[in-house]
Amino acid sequence: MVQVGNQKSAAVVLLSGGLDSMVTAALAREQGFDIVALTVNYGQRHVREIQAAAAIAKQLGVIRHMTLDLDLREFGGSALTDDIDVPKSGVGDDIPVTYVPARNLLFLSLTVACAEASGARDIFIGVNALDYSGYPDCRPEFIASFAETARLGTKAGINGEGVRVHTPLQEMTKADIARECARLGLDPAWSWSCYDPTSDGRACGVCDSCRLRRKGFAEAELGDGTPYAA
Repeated sequence: MVQVGNQKSAAVVLLSGGLDSMVTAALAREQGFDIVALTVNYGQRHVREIQAAAAIAKQLGVIRHMTLDLDLREFGGSALTDDIDVPKSGVGDDIPVTYVPARNLLFLSLTVACAEASGARDIFIGVNALDYSGYPDCRPEFIASFAETARLGTKAGINGEGVRVHTPLQEMTKADIARECARLGLDPAWSWSCYDPTSDGRACGVCDSCRLRRKGFAEAELGDGTPYAA
């Protein structure tokens, strides 16, 4: 367990290994925080993302990187955790089957628990509500509601020392995020976004996550660094 002596010096960052979480962690570091990175291995089919999280944590020099196993395949209900095909037809208006039930609610709860146990007062999550797949647990109103729930449901919160939930990418487009990646001096190839990698280790190129990533880097006129199959 990491104990934080100065409560303003460290932040817990939910580090999935994707582009958004990498940029979020780097922004937290830029703000002067020491980073405690938390990755959740939830049984997702894109386990390559877990490897990316480890690489990002090393590159950013985090003070600790924790990987928790929480096998959501026991619940299923998502193309990422169940025997359901990942859609490849493009980002639509409906919530896609790649939505994992209550994932960010679960992950934020774990992040708050980690922060409270270690004495950190700040947590960061790379949710985005512009160029995204429409997941309900990425919306600003959900984050605001969760922050209040965390205040009411923790010892630190009722003692007036609850966590601050930071969402620095909330109102950014994927092109904005790609530009931030470049500005921060990050290599986008450290991160991984594809939901359904090929057997030879390439990104599929056509799942929602690949499409959004490719669109962002193309609009920003920047190189991506991801090997795509399609």
